[in-house]
Amino acid sequence: MPGIVLTTINARYIHAALGLRWLYANLRELQPQTCIQEYSLTDQVTDIAEKILASTPAIVGIGVYIWNAAQVRQLINLLKQVSPATRIVLGGPEVSHPPLRVDLSAADYMIQGEGEIALYQLCTALLAGRPPAAALIPAAPVAVEELTLPYAFYTDEDLAHRLTYVEASRGCPFTCEFCLSSLDKKVRFFAVDPFLAALETLWQRGARTFKFVDRTFNCNPAMAGRILDFFLAKTPPYHVHFEVIPEHFPAALKERLARFAAGTLQLEVGIQTLQPAVAANISRPLDFARIRENLQFLQEQTTAHLHVDLIIGLPGESIEQFGENLNSLMRLSRGEVQLGVLKKLSGTAINRHDRQFGMVYSQDPPYEILQNHLIPFAQMQTMKRMARFWDLVYNSGNFHRTAPLLWPDGDVFHGFLAFSLWLYQETRATWQIGLPRLAELLFRYLAEQQGRIRTEVADCLAADILVIKGRVLPPSISVHVSCQPGQRHNLAENLTKRQGRHREGADRG
Repeated sequence: MPGIVLTTINARYIHAALGLRWLYANLRELQPQTCIQEYSLTDQVTDIAEKILASTPAIVGIGVYIWNAAQVRQLINLLKQVSPATRIVLGGPEVSHPPLRVDLSAADYMIQGEGEIALYQLCTALLAGRPPAAALIPAAPVAVEELTLPYAFYTDEDLAHRLTYVEASRGCPFTCEFCLSSLDKKVRFFAVDPFLAALETLWQRGARTFKFVDRTFNCNPAMAGRILDFFLAKTPPYHVHFEVIPEHFPAALKERLARFAAGTLQLEVGIQTLQPAVAANISRPLDFARIRENLQFLQEQTTAHLHVDLIIGLPGESIEQFGENLNSLMRLSRGEVQLGVLKKLSGTAINRHDRQFGMVYSQDPPYEILQNHLIPFAQMQTMKRMARFWDLVYNSGNFHRTAPLLWPDGDVFHGFLAFSLWLYQETRATWQIGLPRLAELLFRYLAEQQGRIRTEVADCLAADILVIKGRVLPPSISVHVSCQPGQRHNLAENLTKRQGRHREGADRG
């Protein structure tokens, strides 16, 4: 029966908690009496508590993040009511940096910082009957070369059905004020040979979906090159995700990136803003010429799926400037453009702008901005809805051919914003809009509001929806498709040729 339960509430089942495995891997002789239990936001808190307490553990360690802080508060209160003798230890970003904005005071201890060594020391003391007097336990950054790697503790089920999270480094060399990683300015790299050996073991066990959590994967080109070589030597199918900085792609990295097969590589490119003054406000280095050059390279000479980030609500950035950012990125990249909303995370320096720029944030997780002196509350709400609709329509990839019809003059921001305003007026919802209904709404907007020819809109929607076997076109759209049902398997190809002829004519004109 385990004396220690390590647990957390993940956002989704597919997310495996790397942090729990780091803790478990470094519990040394306490491992035999420890187990990992993972849950997701769809689980009921009472059910979670029941399963945790089933083995009557002496210690329960819980990872706390912005997405689960409210549920963890409920969980620890319930655990303490039912089993007051159980010692509850919290760790993770939500307890590591003041101010602590969710009431987690029912817990016995909070480890503030990297917990691998601190948790082992705390559990050893508690099990020996020597509880520390202080509830807050500071933990300095660990020496990564002294840690036991955690990857052996992914189960076969994890590797078959969940993302395999790995990290080759900790920390970030940049000082972006909205990001917790900026607090750890010294980048610490794991020894590359043991790390690659662990990757090889994961591969041999069947892992094929790897997500690197390094904040700046390409800040060390030599190590990045070794890791890229590891995957280039493997035979697809597999999928690997890296977060990269857009200004730093030496020739050796470019050569490797260009060799990845289609469908194997995803790059998350942190842009956040393209406004120099705004970038200076948040201590974000910005080399637009280099960004443009490298995005063009990634778009034109690699098959990588790009995921490019922008943030809504940065201090000193107006709605129009944000729109310029979106339009610029859409000209540079055909990948996803993630429209994030600024969050005020405890411990970050973004709070220094509160008075000057009138920054007002929600007091509840995830602490999103509510308004500032350039964007009033109602307009910020509109932008948040636009970001949600953008995910549904553009980033989903479900409307690859249809979405560009929303911005016929090339002004992506104003074109999509107008659609977003209309869509919310029609639905009064940003969630639970199924694909068939969304297709019908797109058809209505393009035909009725923009006055487009119904057959052309219907053809685009049909080409988008019917590209995946088993999907059915809503009847309200199907009746306007220009070809017969038996010919629709060729619709996407024919439409692409038709659009190509239109572009050639426009170029000649």
